[in-house]
Amino acid sequence: MTTFTDGAVLRPARRGDEAGILACIQALADYEREPDAVDNTADMIAETLFGDDPRAFAFVVEGTDAEIRAIAIWFLTYSTWTGRHGIWLEDLYVHERYRSNGYGVALLAALAAECVDRGYSRLEWTVLDWNEPAIGFYRALGAEAMEEWTTRRVTGDALTALAARR
Repeated sequence: MTTFTDGAVLRPARRGDEAGILACIQALADYEREPDAVDNTADMIAETLFGDDPRAFAFVVEGTDAEIRAIAIWFLTYSTWTGRHGIWLEDLYVHERYRSNGYGVALLAALAAECVDRGYSRLEWTVLDWNEPAIGFYRALGAEAMEEWTTRRVTGDALTALAARR
């Protein structure tokens, strides 16, 4: 657990954080120009993060007022090349009014420590190519762009059609 000078605390997410986590997810979607893309609910977050067999995890920064000010949602990956797990950071978000308090750096440091402590070989994520503030932030922390790699995604009707090919 990390305590900031303003009294906020970085900690693993726990039951009761769902609404705050969802608010951060929605705020991130709004920032990324996809305000209607979030189908997630507090109940779905509870099942995903705190159900019988969690497959995703989260760190939060909680203020002294119990507000969730920032989140890092992540899950494990596996590298066939290194033979070890890694962490995929799905979402990193700090509410705009709390930026420049060190929350983003602390969340990424917590994920890096998770990797080091568990012997994982990498910490990875994507960033939108137009998000220059985030790109600069990540670059300053030593994150390298994987220029030769392109993310692919199958969703909706294409996902259903592909599944039908089995």
